[in-house]
Amino acid sequence: MSLTPKNIVVFGASGALGQAFVQLFKTHYPAAQVYPFSRQSAQYRVDYESEQSIANAAEIAAQNGSIDLVVVATGILHTEDISPEKSLKNLSAESLTQIFQANTVTPALIAKHFLPKLNKHQPSIFAVLSARVGSISDNRLGGWYAYRASKAALNMLVKTASIEMARTHKHAMVLGLHPGTVDSVLSKPFQKNVAPEKLFSAQFSVEKLWQVLQQQTPHDSGKCLAWDGQQILP
Repeated sequence: MSLTPKNIVVFGASGALGQAFVQLFKTHYPAAQVYPFSRQSAQYRVDYESEQSIANAAEIAAQNGSIDLVVVATGILHTEDISPEKSLKNLSAESLTQIFQANTVTPALIAKHFLPKLNKHQPSIFAVLSARVGSISDNRLGGWYAYRASKAALNMLVKTASIEMARTHKHAMVLGLHPGTVDSVLSKPFQKNVAPEKLFSAQFSVEKLWQVLQQQTPHDSGKCLAWDGQQILP
């Protein structure tokens, strides 16, 4: 499938991957309208913890027509106060709530308000950044309880939304994306364990992900796909 989007939305546009996506779309599709939403943006600011703010963003992005492409590049792995858990004893209600809010609740609310505004008459994509560690069947190391669980839940939301969308938007694709390990703030504390050839620049990862997205069809909706095109199993 070859998608030439005219109306594009990127959430998390101030992050490494979000910025790279915005730059890619502006470079490859100069005639397209690109809406880069983020918490820091002066023009397209969004409060991810406010559903009304997300709903307002949807109205702004669809003001001149239906949306062809939405990329949700938000999420957290750690903060100043939260680190990925090595053991059950490290779990806390506060960290679980914060991780799920960022990685699961926010993308779900974005889907709620943006999926109905996708183009009904030609191929359209709603893609959200997930992670290989969200695969239950692929979990062989354990640990990282909150992050793994939040991404597994996100992958289920992607699958469930894809089933509903197939009834109303037959050309739409709802997909999860695994960008690999990207040189960013999110991965910085863990890069010492990553082989140099497996640590990607944001630009490299985004180019690969866009190539993968362009190869999908509505039949693939609901899948979680890695940067190299491999499907991440549930």
